[in-house]
Amino acid sequence: MFRRTFWFTTGVAAGVWATTKVNRKLKQLTPENLAVTAANKAIEAGGRLKDRAVDFALEVRDHMDRREAELGDALGLNAPVDRELPPPRGYAVIENRNSPKYVEGPARKSTHQTYTTYPYNRNEDH
Repeated sequence: MFRRTFWFTTGVAAGVWATTKVNRKLKQLTPENLAVTAANKAIEAGGRLKDRAVDFALEVRDHMDRREAELGDALGLNAPVDRELPPPRGYAVIENRNSPKYVEGPARKSTHQTYTTYPYNRNEDH
């Protein structure tokens, strides 16, 4: 009699356990629950992706600053600055169009060659 009671109780317990498992799985597979699960996983994946993107951006910024410093050293941009002023620059000579070298014809009595100037319009060639 005890054997029958034991096996009966074992069967009932196994049935309750299996029914509970099946009901939980069915609740997980409802469309609403699947949508919530998918949304939660997408949010988690987005957070992980954002963290990786921020880490990548910081790493790129670090390497960019390091390379910029290397290039600055190579080009001498990071050299100490002299406090002395540079020598004064020479100014370009502005030609006077009324000078004798531009005057044409017999009014000019110089032995220099006469120059004829032609106005040039950059827009004519286009």
